[in-house]
Amino acid sequence: MKTRKLGDSDLELTVIGLGTWAQGGAGWKFGWGPQDDQQSIEAIHQAIDSGINWIDTAAVYGLGHAEEVLGKALKGISQRPIIATKCARNWDKEGNIVKIQTKESIRQEVENSLKRLQIDTIDLYQVHWPEPDEQIEEGWETMTRLAEEGKVRYIGVSNYSVAQLERISGIQKPVSLQPPYSMITRKFEEELLPYCENNNIGVVCYSPMYKGLLTGKMTRERLAGLAENDHRRNDPNFNEPKLTRNLSLVEQLKPIAKDLDITLAQLSIAWTLRWPAVTSAIVGARSARQLEETIEAGRITLTVETIEKIQKAIDAVAAESSAS
Repeated sequence: MKTRKLGDSDLELTVIGLGTWAQGGAGWKFGWGPQDDQQSIEAIHQAIDSGINWIDTAAVYGLGHAEEVLGKALKGISQRPIIATKCARNWDKEGNIVKIQTKESIRQEVENSLKRLQIDTIDLYQVHWPEPDEQIEEGWETMTRLAEEGKVRYIGVSNYSVAQLERISGIQKPVSLQPPYSMITRKFEEELLPYCENNNIGVVCYSPMYKGLLTGKMTRERLAGLAENDHRRNDPNFNEPKLTRNLSLVEQLKPIAKDLDITLAQLSIAWTLRWPAVTSAIVGARSARQLEETIEAGRITLTVETIEKIQKAIDAVAAESSAS
């Protein structure tokens, strides 16, 4: 699979990375419903066997569970993939998520993550969210110390704005940004994309298929059958009035994918990778079978003509929404 250099680091990431958000399972606010750990481990092994060289996780996914599952999956692997995880989302004894990035908290988080992952060094350590705002500088200064001490190799951030990137760059420029990016969530293109490109900050985008909406497999019936504790039930893009618009976009995209003899999921992922500034797209997988389809997106290069067709579909749906 193709690789791209992550910012000014020496990390060469495959253009598809494995995401483990859903592998955290149920039992927390942003879970995806019940998940079989053995299927998660099989998906991780499938990713590595298929050539994916990096895996993204976070401490808060399943309140530590996704990291623990990844740690188990890595046992016996002769060549460990690049591991990226995140901090600044902690939780209390009742499982309530706590937004915190104090020096003491981040130092405790990195130790906990290393233990759960059963590794000595984290390759890419990221601040999950820029919250609380007043702790951004304290959190980032602590991250730079962790890199100096060898606890982590490189440090990056997730969900930061340009203004927040500039704030922390005064301390040390992050090696990467992890933003949400898909045909449904395009705000990244406005300011963040050119900023990252101009400042050589690597981009690893998440949710390129927008949590399954852009796979062509998410129908109203399937949505109604989602587990009660699946956080997508409360996502505005899975509810009206946005749901109708999103499903309309899917219908407009289906013939484009069909003409290329690829799936809609593959089209959606390849679309995010059309920008050279996007280092890699994080693709979630709850089973090895799911990954067999989406991994092929890393080998697809969309033509200018196809990109224009996609843009026309996006514009048409936006016009429909405005008219209604």
